[in-house]
Amino acid sequence: MGCEVKGLEGVIAGDTAISTVGKKDMGLTYRGYSVEDLSEHASFEEVAYLLIHDKLPNHRELEEYRTALVNMRGVPDRLKVVLESLPPASHPMDVLRTGCSALGAIEPETAEREQDQYRVADRLLASFPYMLLYWYRFHQSGARISHESGQREMAGHILALLNGMPPEAIVRKAINASLVLYAEHEFNASTFSARVTASTLSDFHSAVTAAIGTLSGPLHGGANEQAMKMITPLRSPDEAEKEILRMLAAKKKVMGFGHRVYKKQPDPRSSIMKEWARRLSAEAGDMGLFLIFERIEEVMFREKKLFANVDFYGALTYHLCGIPTELFTPVFALARVSGWAAHIIEQRADNKLIRPSAEYIGPEARAYVPLDERP
Repeated sequence: MGCEVKGLEGVIAGDTAISTVGKKDMGLTYRGYSVEDLSEHASFEEVAYLLIHDKLPNHRELEEYRTALVNMRGVPDRLKVVLESLPPASHPMDVLRTGCSALGAIEPETAEREQDQYRVADRLLASFPYMLLYWYRFHQSGARISHESGQREMAGHILALLNGMPPEAIVRKAINASLVLYAEHEFNASTFSARVTASTLSDFHSAVTAAIGTLSGPLHGGANEQAMKMITPLRSPDEAEKEILRMLAAKKKVMGFGHRVYKKQPDPRSSIMKEWARRLSAEAGDMGLFLIFERIEEVMFREKKLFANVDFYGALTYHLCGIPTELFTPVFALARVSGWAAHIIEQRADNKLIRPSAEYIGPEARAYVPLDERP
């Protein structure tokens, strides 16, 4: 008969104290704190500390944490050789995946995993932006950039590494909000991949590498890139509506809409990213692209009753912040490594090998036919 639950939809696969997703009386929270509050008031470092170290830091703890992350931003010269040797045409997510794996070989997790895992988590969080943008800038212009950006906060650090100059305040704040929103989302595909890997008692870097590979798929993190590529050629809201109707008639998937969890209610992260996209558009004095996105959102709800997910307006926000389209998903990963780390640590604390069963739908038992007797 086959499995009645495709993709494990709705199946409870484990316990977590890290986040709630779509919970009726709580919404989306990180360790009990709403993402609305966190994205408006908290820095990404505060949220990363909350996820990985299980509490909101006080002033002293936050400054010590920022200092520790700043001191861990660089990467070994041997890793730079690896990054420089990767083809310029590589997808940046492949670069991040390779860089994580290589760092795990150069700086392996120690045998004292219970203590060392926090160092590894913070090291990956701190070094990923430089790892990614060292490769990007090297293959764009031949520049071997320094990890010293002059920015203590992650959002400013990413933008300064990318552009070689300090970011504008509104752009830095928008990126900070996006990092908070992308940091964690319960048992999504990449996080579950990390937990499956961790459940085998594999090392931390392997679990994160598996998660990066999972996030790169267009049905997960890659949706923001695909949405931007789809919309970039469109010149007006009317043209956008015609194109979306054509795609729907042809039964083509419109990226940035629909979500495995958010079916009857909007993704709470989407409205926050939409507001940032609106503010950035107004600041730039050009609402044209925003109006195209907004019309597409209206058409998709009218025609299919589908809500925009975080990747839809996330794509526009990143575009307006000057982030190249091919870096949209890697920047997502720079944030989500904090959630992955929290889940790896949680999985290890109460571990059981994750090994589900499958419903067999193949042929009945049959006798082996010798090679010479086969037609």
